[in-house]
Amino acid sequence: MMSENDQINLIKEHLKSYKDFPKQGVVFQDIFSVLQNPKIANVLYDVLLNKAKSIKPPVECIAGVDSRGFLFGSVLARELEIPFIPIRKKGKLPGSTKSVHYKLEYKEDDLEMQEGVVREGQKVLVVDDLLATGGSLSAACELLSQAKADVQCLVVIELSELQGRKIINVPIHSLIVC
Repeated sequence: MMSENDQINLIKEHLKSYKDFPKQGVVFQDIFSVLQNPKIANVLYDVLLNKAKSIKPPVECIAGVDSRGFLFGSVLARELEIPFIPIRKKGKLPGSTKSVHYKLEYKEDDLEMQEGVVREGQKVLVVDDLLATGGSLSAACELLSQAKADVQCLVVIELSELQGRKIINVPIHSLIVC
């Protein structure tokens, strides 16, 4: 059995980076390169699951941030047998929704979630592939905080030089810090 450190190093070896994508000066970390190798993808999902299981108090619900957060969050929710909540770009969810406006590295947008999907005090883990400037993750946390949820975050990759962690006021668990 590999240690968590060895598992994370194996995942890092399969990450591809692309300079100047989607714009000049940005180094894009491509998580899809990991998902294209089923054995390495399984290692990634195992590490994420173990991290989610280790969070105290225990997670009661997973919220995935549009769209790569869905890839990881829905699998974690299934494995933990807890609800999954999609947090999507504005206009993509049916029914009554709550939304919040936010800024990214290279654009502005809105995120929303359906009303009534989170109860007050519920322990929610927000899952996403990447923490860069913190815009989308912060917006997701704000939506859940407005619903009075107890929020923590889990990301696969954190780009520490962009200091996105500084604008997020909840605990953040990162697998890979670049």
